[in-house]
Amino acid sequence: MSDEATALRTPVVPTQLPIRLIDEDGVAIDGQRAAGFALPSPETLIGLYRQMVLARRFDAQVTALTRQGRLATYPSALGQEACEISAVAALRPQDWLFPTYRDTIALLSRGVFPLEILSFFRGDWHAGFDPHEHRVSPQSTPLATQALHAVGLAAAARLRGDDTVALALLGDGATSEGDAHEAFNFASVWHSPVVFLIQNNQWAISVPFDKQSNARTLADRAIGYGMPGYFVDGNDVAAMFAVVSSAVEFARAGNGPTIIEGLTYRMEAHTNSDDPTRYRSTEDEARWRRLDPLDRIEKYLVGSGALTETVRADIAERAEVLAAATRDAMNADPVIDPLELFDHVYQTPRPALLEQREFLARELAETDAVVAS
Repeated sequence: MSDEATALRTPVVPTQLPIRLIDEDGVAIDGQRAAGFALPSPETLIGLYRQMVLARRFDAQVTALTRQGRLATYPSALGQEACEISAVAALRPQDWLFPTYRDTIALLSRGVFPLEILSFFRGDWHAGFDPHEHRVSPQSTPLATQALHAVGLAAAARLRGDDTVALALLGDGATSEGDAHEAFNFASVWHSPVVFLIQNNQWAISVPFDKQSNARTLADRAIGYGMPGYFVDGNDVAAMFAVVSSAVEFARAGNGPTIIEGLTYRMEAHTNSDDPTRYRSTEDEARWRRLDPLDRIEKYLVGSGALTETVRADIAERAEVLAAATRDAMNADPVIDPLELFDHVYQTPRPALLEQREFLARELAETDAVVAS
């Protein structure tokens, strides 16, 4: 077992304060707040910073496209980059990611192309990418259903002897669903190699955390399921990467699941149709903007000399190239075949489904004939 996995085995009870490696001023932390976890290497932190910059530029571009009417809806992850980028960075190529509808930047970091991601939000496809190619499950809109899927895949991998870990992303609101509790319980009973990462952005649409749960932290729930639980500063990408990486290797070594709670904040609205001013204060938003995860890691890297102006300029240029490619992809008119609705329902189509397909095909042919005449 690796040293990182051993570190996760010892403390079962989450810490009183969130684990931190870098504070909000960009200063490395020593002592108890680190909970035994080591600061990642400068090269690793630069890589995480690069992905966070790309993710934020992508998120801003997609939000703008949504306001222009190019997408039906978009749930921004602005402010949650440290959680999502660290989660993907902790995975190996053979591992699987099970995201929610808000985890678009996690898909981007995993290598899914912008057009393949955004076809979901434009309404072209439920999933515009091949899950097996990227080892990413389709983004889940129903809360917490993907947690059970992650447990099932992880349990099957363990039975086959595969070197595979499943990582399920959840929001704080999703933990109020029964599916989450079933997933936690089955994962622990089956000793499945799965990591549950709860991004506690403190608002389940419009319901504050203290009206969802009376627990001190959501990570405390791990105790009742018999697995390690970790309470982490979700705006500290160094701490998030250290803890998630350890949990992934802990699971890979055959030690079972872990629950990690990253305490963070959703800076934007729930979606473009939401008005957050109706349920949270501007003072609260301003306080959390001062705790921006991207600003924090940038301050540390600049202060340590790891981030030079040349490197920063190169990353910023890459971010603009990504934004331009995203705009171009969304400016192109999609080519949609309505008959594709029937292509991936069953491996062997049922007679009723084939009848429906034939009926729609006739209607489309008649419409085309009228238009042509």
